[in-house]
Amino acid sequence: MTNITITVPDIGGAEGAEVVEVLVAVGDVIEVEQSLIVLESDKASMEIPATSAGKVLELKVAVGDQLSEGDMVLVVEAEGAAAVDDAGPDTSSDTSKSSESEAAAESATESATSGAEPASKPPATGGGVMTVEIPDIGTDGEVDLVEIAVEVGQAVEEGESLVVLESDKASMEVPAPNAGKITKILVEAGATVSQGTAIVELEVAGGAAANAASSEVAATSPVSEKPSSAPTSVPPAVTPSASAAKATPPSTPAADSQVSTSDADVYAGPAVRKLAREFGIPLAQVRGSGPRGRILKEDLHEHVKQSLASGGQQPAAAAGSGGSGIPQIPEVDFSKFGEIDPQPRTRMDKVTAANMSRSWLNVPHVTQFDDADITDLEAFRASLKAEAEKRGTKLTPLPFILKACAVALNANPKLKSSLADGGDTLVYKHYCHIGMAVDTPAGLMVPVIRDVDQKSIWEISAEVYEMAGLARDKKLRPDQMQGGVFSVSSLGGIGGRGFTPIVNAPEVAILGVSKASIQPVWTGAEFEPRKQLPLSLSYDHRVVNGGDAGRFLTQLVGLLSDIRRVIM
Repeated sequence: MTNITITVPDIGGAEGAEVVEVLVAVGDVIEVEQSLIVLESDKASMEIPATSAGKVLELKVAVGDQLSEGDMVLVVEAEGAAAVDDAGPDTSSDTSKSSESEAAAESATESATSGAEPASKPPATGGGVMTVEIPDIGTDGEVDLVEIAVEVGQAVEEGESLVVLESDKASMEVPAPNAGKITKILVEAGATVSQGTAIVELEVAGGAAANAASSEVAATSPVSEKPSSAPTSVPPAVTPSASAAKATPPSTPAADSQVSTSDADVYAGPAVRKLAREFGIPLAQVRGSGPRGRILKEDLHEHVKQSLASGGQQPAAAAGSGGSGIPQIPEVDFSKFGEIDPQPRTRMDKVTAANMSRSWLNVPHVTQFDDADITDLEAFRASLKAEAEKRGTKLTPLPFILKACAVALNANPKLKSSLADGGDTLVYKHYCHIGMAVDTPAGLMVPVIRDVDQKSIWEISAEVYEMAGLARDKKLRPDQMQGGVFSVSSLGGIGGRGFTPIVNAPEVAILGVSKASIQPVWTGAEFEPRKQLPLSLSYDHRVVNGGDAGRFLTQLVGLLSDIRRVIM
């Protein structure tokens, strides 16, 4: 066995490209050329492929990280093989193909990020009408032309994007070699092109004849004759733009019947995924009309049009999976009323907001409240303070709450289940991983404590302390925030008598913990001061009914009131 560290290859000099997607997790078995992460620079969106097959041992990156050439991506355990970079002349054909594919992707990205000039750029003294062709894109094969960014008659500046190309590894823009006016578009969105394919005719100031070399190259590299999938006509009322109308294929029953169930399973390139994130569109809800069901940008446009035209009634395939028909809150110019200080939201804030909106719109919430008497628990916890200091940890009430939740969840398994197959299946889980919400400067994060039911209070306490530190330092890996069956959101250190937490779908329940306080409790003969902990249990009423929630909450209150029952 050989452990190989896969790093970011040459990405055309782009510094600080952002990680927008992590496509694998620890434990996954990957193949050569399998995409590992998606990076975005200001010019391109690119997927970084695996240079070696094997099992993922460690992820070195997380969503939001800024990477450059040479930065570590992950560590993979390979069987009897060295990294592609170290391969000698006798390297296997599969590895050689991987290296060639990687080089092609890197070269294509370099063309996009460095704004490489097309081969058809005329001399500086030239003018007239020139034919702009696809420049060297780092591969001899064909790539998809996914978008035409200009229109006939449009004036463009040198370096302005003309078309967007997409290979299986990268999305790249072809820039204008000179300033001028577009006189003719020679390709259509959806066509396949290669180096030398003529894309537009550009009228350049100066009056000179068109570049002869360009015409010659264009003649030897004709535009792909792949038939366009554009419809013969589109009603004006639903046509977003002329270019979109050209490229939007007609919907077919076969295409309509194929809707992906997960964003990770859909067939879409980096550019489409980026646009979907900007629009806030779950790709699993979009019907792909491209080859083999590939989702095109026009499909996203059509999805938005249908959602707006439905007046809040979603298509049957997406029912229960969005809130696109809800009217938007109008924008307000707050500066009219006084001084303001607009601050951009962090990526984590925006992701959290989108997730909470999706859960609130899709999950019918019910919240039940109760108080747990933790007087004895607090006395027991105080007696362990010296031992906690020796162990180098802090023993807060949270480890006790997590442990009690694990016992109650195992006794009430419906509260750690999840819906699947569009609601036709209820998945019961035989593990007990519990997420804990952590308030960080970057926003709310929910690291997951694994196998809480199998760990001691001390083990849980140490892991809570470690995970909270990683969350605040923005060092959590994606796999450390996945796999939870239940979540706990504690505001105990902040205050409040109660709140209604939002279920973290696909989980079906979440516990809110508020600030404990001394309250008078009637014992039957007198009032006694007892420390009461307010609890709020929110749950998905499609799965959990009042009886299920009541039994769980009653058992949880009993466990916290007498923590010795946790070991029974």
